[in-house]
Amino acid sequence: MPFTLRDATLADISAITDIYSESVRNGVATYEIAIPDQAEMTTRFSTITGNSYPYIVAQDDDGTVIGYAYASAFRTRSAYRFLVEDSIYLAPEARGRGVGKALLTELIARCTDLGFRQMVAVIGGAHPASIAVHRSTGFVDCGTLKGSGFKFGRWLDTTFMQLALGDGLETVPADGVYPDTLYAG
Repeated sequence: MPFTLRDATLADISAITDIYSESVRNGVATYEIAIPDQAEMTTRFSTITGNSYPYIVAQDDDGTVIGYAYASAFRTRSAYRFLVEDSIYLAPEARGRGVGKALLTELIARCTDLGFRQMVAVIGGAHPASIAVHRSTGFVDCGTLKGSGFKFGRWLDTTFMQLALGDGLETVPADGVYPDTLYAG
């Protein structure tokens, strides 16, 4: 399945909403149970991109959005400003075809270029495919929260993984330059 990556736009929100809705209905990548509508997904998109976090889509040769990924705040406390959390969602037909790894690889590169120092993956349901794609890009296991979610009538574990970006912990980040300016105060 040939595909290309590009920045997401507001015009992609309908496709993003459809992909996410399928994940809420049928998957454990998100612990959300009520499907958010397009207006809510637009608000989420605007909040993420409004803080200059990367948000990208994969589209097939026909221009159909088949997956998306974004980085966002792990927590909005100021001390966390150099840490991002990744999120990746794929349409069913895009799974197992390298789309997720391509999105994650691009997201890592963009977050590194922006000056972030750490990326965390919070993997719902400790999903083996998601763990594998993160491991393949250098993420390491940080721990598992047993029975942290309850969906589809069963308890779900949440796996945390982490990747150092750029200089990681080796140097002090620059003052007054993004992402240092996030959540100041």
